[in-house]
Amino acid sequence: MKIEVWSDFVCPFCYIGKKNLEKAIQKTGREDIDVVFRSFELDPDAPVQTDRSIHEAIAVKYGKSLDEAKQMNMQIGEMAKVAGLNYDFDQMKPTNTFLVHRIAQYARTVGKENEFVELGMDAYFTKGAFLNDEETLVELAGKAGLDETKVREIIHSKEHLAQVRVDETEAVEYGVTGVPFFLIDEKYAVSGAQPVESFVSVLERAGGTKAEIKETQGPGCNDGSCSI
Repeated sequence: MKIEVWSDFVCPFCYIGKKNLEKAIQKTGREDIDVVFRSFELDPDAPVQTDRSIHEAIAVKYGKSLDEAKQMNMQIGEMAKVAGLNYDFDQMKPTNTFLVHRIAQYARTVGKENEFVELGMDAYFTKGAFLNDEETLVELAGKAGLDETKVREIIHSKEHLAQVRVDETEAVEYGVTGVPFFLIDEKYAVSGAQPVESFVSVLERAGGTKAEIKETQGPGCNDGSCSI
């Protein structure tokens, strides 16, 4: 079974969805599931660096007060805790994710994609890492088992640019407008951070013959905006 996952490193529901999918796979006991992460930029025009906190960025985006934005983030944080994650919104550093997606593309070519995606999301959501800092990215890549020298070359070049665009083009072709988006054997589409049991149900149903794609929706992010 092949599961393709379109996600962004700064999408809070993408990390929650990743964790719930992993727990569901473990529950099924299947060892023949290949998970492939695809690139998706929620906001391709996002600045590399901003003085705004994540709370301020959310307030501006939704036209909310700062307190309302903090409340929204608190609700997402509670969902993350259910998935076993501890989001630190006060330390998050909003940034453009194109570069980190290019490194993830390289990680895919050497079989270290899941490791890098996991470390990147954990660094952003729980450790306040800046995902456009060269030393930070090289350190994460090294922990994932990637060639650090190669990663520096990618950072200072345009390598794997095309691969990111291919993933994003395929997302458009499938009608993906928000993430996380999970495509199972090109038969079943799951949109949003579903609960573990919902993923288990879909994985069990996906064992049949090829059928028209059916989409199940859950909380996720769309065009830089997230909804519970």
